[in-house]
Amino acid sequence: METLRAAYEMAKENDGAPGIDGVTFEAIEARGVESLLEQLRDELIGRSYQPLPSRKREIPKDGGSKVRVLSIPAIRDRVVQGALKLVLEPVFEADFQPGSFGYRPKRTAHEAIKRVAQAVAERKTRILDVDLRAYFDNIRHDRMLEKVALRIDDKEILHLLRLMLKASGKKGVPQGGVISPLLSNLYLNEVDKMLERAREVTRRGKYTNVEYARFADDLVVLIDAHKRHDWLLGAIDKRLREEFTKLQVEVNDEKSRIVDLERGESFGFLGSTSATSAVCAE
Repeated sequence: METLRAAYEMAKENDGAPGIDGVTFEAIEARGVESLLEQLRDELIGRSYQPLPSRKREIPKDGGSKVRVLSIPAIRDRVVQGALKLVLEPVFEADFQPGSFGYRPKRTAHEAIKRVAQAVAERKTRILDVDLRAYFDNIRHDRMLEKVALRIDDKEILHLLRLMLKASGKKGVPQGGVISPLLSNLYLNEVDKMLERAREVTRRGKYTNVEYARFADDLVVLIDAHKRHDWLLGAIDKRLREEFTKLQVEVNDEKSRIVDLERGESFGFLGSTSATSAVCAE
């Protein structure tokens, strides 16, 4: 009950529209929050809990030419997802890598941009700007559950997570789900580990020849400008694609590109170009 109460408070603090059932926070509080939480507890313990389908909402992206589909869970399902996140997040946080910033406790987009800007200031000016095609929509549930099972030896947790994933369709994690950011980070953690190894094996003392930053599905890899490191561009691109292939995550070659800042080229990261270009100019 303590975990469910904490999850409810988080859901209320984030507010947001009701899900497919139309139930609002006002309606829940009029009937009694404890009543809802006791019902959820009993359903979870009795294995009768079934998440509702999420309400879909389209929002424009890429200047309005395309749309991103947000999935809005019912408040009761947000509470259960939040409770599960409270249990799982500390476990997986211990495994996550330094270059991963998206939707993690005490980590911000500003810190990710600062990491990139610092790498550019150190003349890591050749950039692999990686775009993933419909990443959240294509996460495989079986692979996800395998990754969770490596760290969580609890059939009830895995059963609950399987229910949540199935409620969103045959594959993918819903953008808008409370637990989705944690799961999306876990799915790409092996990619982060590969980049962390590349960073360490190519370092010279305190200086690294490779740096990276990832914020959810937005990834950039920065490589030292010296000609002797030309081979790193191809080697890291090849290893990245191998890791993504294992996960059945598709690189969007139309939007992914190699950028050389010293040739006057530019790139954006998390909606910012000024931080990187300003440092490069210095």
